[in-house]
Amino acid sequence: MSRLKEKYNNEVLPAFKKKYSNRNIFEIPKLKKIIISMGLNEAVKDKTSIQDHLNELTLLSGQKPVQTKTKKAISNFKLREDQVVGLKVTLRKKRMYDFLDRFCNIVSPRIRDFRGFKTKADGRGSYSLGLSDQAAFPEINLDKVKRNQGMNITFVTTAKNNEDCIELLKMMGFPFK
Repeated sequence: MSRLKEKYNNEVLPAFKKKYSNRNIFEIPKLKKIIISMGLNEAVKDKTSIQDHLNELTLLSGQKPVQTKTKKAISNFKLREDQVVGLKVTLRKKRMYDFLDRFCNIVSPRIRDFRGFKTKADGRGSYSLGLSDQAAFPEINLDKVKRNQGMNITFVTTAKNNEDCIELLKMMGFPFK
């Protein structure tokens, strides 16, 4: 069992039970999944960049990403139907907790000018953030990176509101301001 899963079971869950003693145990928020996505706008011009970013995302997530494709052609954006425009990975269970542990303790301190993430969530119990480049991840060899690529990371919880979501992530060790 991963370190963060044990922390959730031994510290976070009892703290939420104590705070919300009138709630059912199934109403206590928990982390459901983490989604990492990359939009590849330069993939239209350079086909090798898709494979490079696919390898990078595989390294930092631990599983193979899914290629997202366009649904219809849009000539103004020079897009054709079924053209690859992004990559995404959905992490659950052990890989999710391992990624969150690495992200909080290793990656976040390596982000340039990092002072903590904002505590503004989406209002439905999920928290999303964007990273401007993948260089903060130690798994990625900077000598092999040809161009910086940003990514979006979404932490989906079972919380019904922002307060519970932010409190859950704080208890798990997420670095907020």
